[in-house]
Amino acid sequence: QLQLVESGGGLVQPGGSLRLSCVASGFTLVDYAIGWFRQAPGKEREAVSCLSRDNDGANYADSVKGRFTVSRDNRQVTVYLQMNNLRPEDTAVYYCAATERVFGLCLLDSDYDSWGQGTQVTVSS
Repeated sequence: QLQLVESGGGLVQPGGSLRLSCVASGFTLVDYAIGWFRQAPGKEREAVSCLSRDNDGANYADSVKGRFTVSRDNRQVTVYLQMNNLRPEDTAVYYCAATERVFGLCLLDSDYDSWGQGTQVTVSS
């Protein structure tokens, strides 16, 4: 099973930026769709963004469009989530996930098979 490790979380003031990384261990991600999800305390996990496996098309939740950008490095082992203009409501544990089973739309968490351990993002003044 693919192993994923997230990093880059932390405490940031509203309006600030963070870049999350998701590193694959022992595998390249060239044949995988990669998703970013988040879960805030007391709330259900929700999709944030993903890169599809067919043409690397990016999908975003409406709540982050225009603020977050997902990308993949050329070596195909790391996926990034650049988060700008962060808001308190972005506070959550952020997870990356991978799947070989999905082409095109990739924001459904039940489609994913491998998950990282999560990284905490806190947006607060």
